[in-house]
Amino acid sequence: MQIKSAHFVISNTDYKKCPTPDKPEYAFIGRSNVGKSSLINMLVNQSDLAKTSSKPGKTQLINHFIINENIKPWYLVDLPGYGYAKSSKSNVKQWSKFSTDYLLKRTNLLCVFLLVDSRLAPQKIDLEFMQWMAENQLAFCLVFTKTDKLSRTALKKNIDTYKNILLESWEELPPVFCSSASQKTGKEDILRFIEENNQIMNE
Repeated sequence: MQIKSAHFVISNTDYKKCPTPDKPEYAFIGRSNVGKSSLINMLVNQSDLAKTSSKPGKTQLINHFIINENIKPWYLVDLPGYGYAKSSKSNVKQWSKFSTDYLLKRTNLLCVFLLVDSRLAPQKIDLEFMQWMAENQLAFCLVFTKTDKLSRTALKKNIDTYKNILLESWEELPPVFCSSASQKTGKEDILRFIEENNQIMNE
């Protein structure tokens, strides 16, 4: 898939105010500061479509972007990060509520890309979120970010650790992607996955 255009549509805190659910939609979520905005910008060939920051908690709304509007359009959604963020506890709780409502009730949401930092051992909050997704039968993929920051051996070890933990209670693993925004790796694989799922919805 080639990205010909990517434009901001709307930000809000209520899934009912999101754009009409008549196009394929993919949401990106992860712990605060996992590299979500950088990955989104890399995928769409823009440097500032999604706002990046060194401070956790930059994304505080449900942000809709329309991709390839005049060809075969689909929505990319940037969701607030979960976990630690430099914001008040009441704000973080609110983000959790409207993100949860969106994930459970958005009818055209085809898949969630759940980002995890490839440099870290499995984090409890990530594993708990994966379990919640599975319990609610939400389709998701794992995207390991910042893979340029460690060796291939270390990367494989960390990914295998995640897989082994999940296989203790799951019969099947979700799709897994490896990415680096700075080196633009993983882009083609993720966009190919989206294109294949768009075709299924449009059949």
